[in-house]
Order: sequence, then structure tokens, then C-alpha cells
Amino acid sequence: MRLKDKVSVITGASQGIGYAVAKMFGNEGSKVVIADLNEELGLKAEKELKELGIEALFVKTDVAIEESVINLMNKTVDQFKRIDILVNNAAATIRKSAADTSLEEWNKILGVNLTGAFLCSKYAVKEMEKQNSGAIVNMASWHADKTITRFAAYAASKGGMTALTRQMALDCGANNIRVNAVLPSTVDTPMLYETMNNLPEPDEAWKQTLDFQPLGRIATADDIAYACLYLASDEAGYVSGHSLRVDGGTYVKVARPLMFD
Repeated sequence: MRLKDKVSVITGASQGIGYAVAKMFGNEGSKVVIADLNEELGLKAEKELKELGIEALFVKTDVAIEESVINLMNKTVDQFKRIDILVNNAAATIRKSAADTSLEEWNKILGVNLTGAFLCSKYAVKEMEKQNSGAIVNMASWHADKTITRFAAYAASKGGMTALTRQMALDCGANNIRVNAVLPSTVDTPMLYETMNNLPEPDEAWKQTLDFQPLGRIATADDIAYACLYLASDEAGYVSGHSLRVDGGTYVKVARPLMFD
């Protein structure tokens, strides 16, 4: 098992990519902490993982609130005695230009996506330093490098996350803590369906999105989870400060579907 006896904290892990990561890490031997604001889905995820024989703990967490993050890390250590891996996956999005985004909306997106990653990393690192080892995987996005219209707050948050990844890799390296990022593009998750179904012509949007994929399909949550597994495992023991695109080749295309403009 690639993560035998490791303890992994995964934010936004009640569904989508986060749940896929939690399940995959658990099947590879890790004890898994599901951090999520949605208590109903979080408890459901915990139950499902336990039924698979995975040691799992759900902790209701608002990653944008410092006290909530401190509680998450304290409960993790109380239960499992250490923290080996952190996956900063919790995310929120909104489809608006900068001019149309309110300060409240901006703060919400940056709070979850970027401040959340900062807070979780800050307090996880304090525990990782005690054992002089650890791995952090930040769930960024292709929006960090390329983007489309009306994604101002989200793109800014993900760009900030890749910059934070690079910087933390420098600060944390002396304690043998590696920090990397994964940059997905279009992934089959509840967030994607919410975004697509709110467009004026969802059927056409889906068609154009699929037509745009070099591999002829969108990513599954497991596609992204496998990348996280590699970066979290000892196989990536000399990989730090890296942003790994898991986008099926969409980054190298010169345009996005017209439906999104």
C-alpha cells in the first residue's frame, strides 16, 4: 500500500474530487479525515468509507475560519496522533466578471479557495514539523494559467494557490515537507453540473465542452485523485513546488468553446 499508516486530511471531501481522493487514499492504507462544511454529506461519506474498511473521521469545518481549522487539526491529532498529508481541495466558485463581483462575493471565493488553503496549511505544517515529514497537495485549476470570461474571483484564487504552492515549497523544504499543486480542467463533479446547468443553453454548452477535449472526454474525479496520490506518496519524494496539469491536453489548445464567452 502506497500510504500505509499515513494520516490524511482532505478538505471538501464529502463529494466530488475530495471524496474520490479520500476513498483512494484510504484504499492505499491511509487513515482519512473528511473536512467539509456540509455535515449531512460529510457523515454520509464517513459511513461509506468505514463500510469499505477505511479508518475515517468526519470533522465539520469551515476552512475560511481560523478557529474551525484549528479544531480540525486538533481533532485529527487527538484521533490519529499525527498529520502526514493535507489535500487542500475545498472550493467555491462564481461566474462573474470583476466589475460585476461584489466585495462579499469576492471575499467568499478567496476565503474558501485561497485563505482556506493558507489556514489549513499553516496548522497542518505545525504538526508535520514535529515528525520532520509531510506532503501538501493544493487543488488549483487550469484557471491559474488560462481562464475564460467571467471567472474573476475563481481564477484569482487559483492563481494565488499556485503561487502559494511555490513559496511554501521553499519554506517547508527544510523540514522535509513537500508542497505541490494539481491543476485540473473540466472534471465530472457536482460543481461542474451546477455551473453548466446555469448557462443559457446547457445542452449546447455540454456539446462544445466535449468537442473541446483532446482526449474526447472530461476528467473523472479518479483521474485527479490519482495525481494527488502520486504527489502525496513517497514516489514523489523529490517533487516539490510543482504544479501538475491534469487536463487531458486542454491547456495547449488556443481557445475555449464559444458558449463560454
